[in-house]
Amino acid sequence: MFTPTYHITDQMLEWLSEIAQIKAMVDHAILLPAREAHLRRATMIKMTHSSTSIEGNTLEEYQVLQLADGKKVQAQSKDIREVQNYLNALTHIDTISHKFELTQGDILAIHARVITGLVDTAKTGVLRRAPVYVVNTEPTGKEQLVYTPPAWQAVPRLLDDLTQWCNHSGAVHPIIRAGILHYQFETIHPFTDGNGRVGRLLTLLHLYQSAWDFKKVLVLDDYYNENRKNYYQALQTGATYKKRDGVDITPWLTYFIKGFWEESLRVKEQILSLQVGAGDIATRILTTDELKMIDLLVTKGEITSSDVVDILKVPKRTAQAKLKKLELYRIVKKIPAGPKTYYIVAPT
Repeated sequence: MFTPTYHITDQMLEWLSEIAQIKAMVDHAILLPAREAHLRRATMIKMTHSSTSIEGNTLEEYQVLQLADGKKVQAQSKDIREVQNYLNALTHIDTISHKFELTQGDILAIHARVITGLVDTAKTGVLRRAPVYVVNTEPTGKEQLVYTPPAWQAVPRLLDDLTQWCNHSGAVHPIIRAGILHYQFETIHPFTDGNGRVGRLLTLLHLYQSAWDFKKVLVLDDYYNENRKNYYQALQTGATYKKRDGVDITPWLTYFIKGFWEESLRVKEQILSLQVGAGDIATRILTTDELKMIDLLVTKGEITSSDVVDILKVPKRTAQAKLKKLELYRIVKKIPAGPKTYYIVAPT
């Protein structure tokens, strides 16, 4: 059974307390639906850019936006595929974020979306069946071994232990739980490739499942990407799995919680600048169906009446009427394209 070793410091408690206050403010903030949709769309682009950049992807943020909008960019095919895969994985996470438990099947499905087309099909969405090694490439090109994960035969059991711990540790603060999940997943290193991206996506998913989503506009990946050396050093608590097993991970959690605090402060500034007064005539309370439509629109970049039929299980005429309502609210903009009319987030 997985039992992490750590202790809560006064500094951690101070950060967690302030984060909780910011969360309450964000949860109760009233935003115009169009503004919230734009903010979430920008967050999705930033998440994708930061997380793929950590792994060496060379695309700029504006190019990630272009790909998300279905446009072509001039770049290496591998970099383009990595970004497209990550965008797809974020869409998938939104789809399953209503679940209350994390399963090994979820992990495999996320990996398949992150890595498809980048490695052999036999290694896509499949736990590794060979040793792997984490190396650091020096400026001279020389590779230095920094970590040896556990033997592949132990990976299924270790992942099961981790998911069971996540699903039955309700007394642990959600942020601490997410930090431990991130750390232990990278320690297990269950795949031949894509472990970093999948680990960060799992952290995000677990926060969503724990209702700590901050309107889905918090970007932890930015914190990691600003100083990648600090990120990797914080994760590096031992050169082998045996040396990491049972080690005190308080330093990692200090790093993780501090980053969460810093990013939540950014979210606070964004929300305060965008929220409207309770008496604003443009404020509207959206229905559950309308929120589902906006969720899909934000993650896909566009939405059609057929998409609405699929997600809401309603007739096409009803779907068209719902889209028309969002258009009247100036949340979506209709783009006539012959038989395939679609809708995008309306300009603010």
